[in-house]
Amino acid sequence: MIEQHIIPWARAVLSTTPERWLRLAETLPVALLQRQPVAGEWPALACLQHLIDTERFVFPARVQFLLAGQDFPAFDPDSAGPHPQVGQSPLDLAQTFAQLRRQSLAELDQVQAADLDRRARHSELGVVTLQEMLHEWAGHDLMHTVQAERALMQPFIAGCGPWQPYFADHWAGDKAV
Repeated sequence: MIEQHIIPWARAVLSTTPERWLRLAETLPVALLQRQPVAGEWPALACLQHLIDTERFVFPARVQFLLAGQDFPAFDPDSAGPHPQVGQSPLDLAQTFAQLRRQSLAELDQVQAADLDRRARHSELGVVTLQEMLHEWAGHDLMHTVQAERALMQPFIAGCGPWQPYFADHWAGDKAV
């Protein structure tokens, strides 16, 4: 059961995300990272910016709130982020994220198995545990990495001709062009 492994598993997921973003930012063209995907989705760089915003303002703070048993507010990404960093290259953004994540992982290293049942009240969700929040943090990282990679793959799917049906579950047809 994942609950008994949540601290090392969450840490493992959280430690890989910055590496993935650094590699993407180092190698992919800026235009591809900025490319607008299908309606309702974020470009890859918006996903990275959102991860920076939540690393700065949300997840490490929630760990501290839960360890202290203090209530905490919800985070609305539509009103509270993403906060574009004007003049920063994708690599600058990825490096910022990597630095913030190193700090977060150092804070996460303070969490012990005995802390997992600590509770606090989330302003929208009610009472939550530290264990639940660690699941959410790791899932959030993976979700936005997948979302970014879906945005990156859309122009390639659009141009692959007869192979498009193989991507039916990952592409919204002509809207991705």
